[in-house]
Amino acid sequence: MKNFLWILFSSFVLVLFLGCMATTTSAGNVGADRNQLMIVSEEQMEQSANESYAQVIAEAKKSGTLNVDATTVARVRNVAKNLIAQVGAFREDALSWNWQVNVISDNTVNAWCMPGGKIVVYTGIIQSLNLTDSQLAAVMGHEIAHALREHSREQASSETLKNAGIAVVSSVAGLNETGNSLLGLAAQYTLTLPFSRSHETEADHIGTELMARAGYDPNEAVAVWEKMSALGGSQIPEIMSTHPSNTSRIKDLTEISKKVYPLYEAAKK
Repeated sequence: MKNFLWILFSSFVLVLFLGCMATTTSAGNVGADRNQLMIVSEEQMEQSANESYAQVIAEAKKSGTLNVDATTVARVRNVAKNLIAQVGAFREDALSWNWQVNVISDNTVNAWCMPGGKIVVYTGIIQSLNLTDSQLAAVMGHEIAHALREHSREQASSETLKNAGIAVVSSVAGLNETGNSLLGLAAQYTLTLPFSRSHETEADHIGTELMARAGYDPNEAVAVWEKMSALGGSQIPEIMSTHPSNTSRIKDLTEISKKVYPLYEAAKK
């Protein structure tokens, strides 16, 4: 029975994969040319992103935490400007996105870039890691890379595929609630988590190339994760996580930094 369900689910996945594969960016020097599953439309994702972004900004305004420190805001926006000028290396249309860059005063160690170029950096990540401009460029380049490659759209598409597949298999096989739960768990660890880890690695690669092209030393991307690792805190095993471990990330970024270093040298001339 288990083999039958897996074959049925796999067949459903294969049919959709074959019909909905695309790539959102040029490869760049780091080779970001993997085909992506895109079931959810770009318009749907951007509309959702705009609504979410507006809500975050409205809440920050209300709490008095939006763009409080003019010096920090200017610094973040200057780094963003330099990075955005290089996005054409991966996709020309992104040069004309409605980019917006804001800073929220909060202890959260995070930053993000929504589809369409809506960026928020939290002061927590700048202060906790004592980021230099180059290290800030590594963080922001990584987040911009997620938007360029439309990873959130790809993740939403894989979730849509997973849920649709579960519904199809459940209907045909007459699974009960427990069966549905188990199938969902299997799909999570064979689709959702591997995609998420690959997204993080891909964003590291593209982000490091962006910062190098913008004239920031790509070795500083390694320094960011050395600092992140030094913050401490428990980490769940990599196989169970949506993010690569700090150790594997540092090792990978060390190699990528070497690969894109000539771009940095050219930008500095």
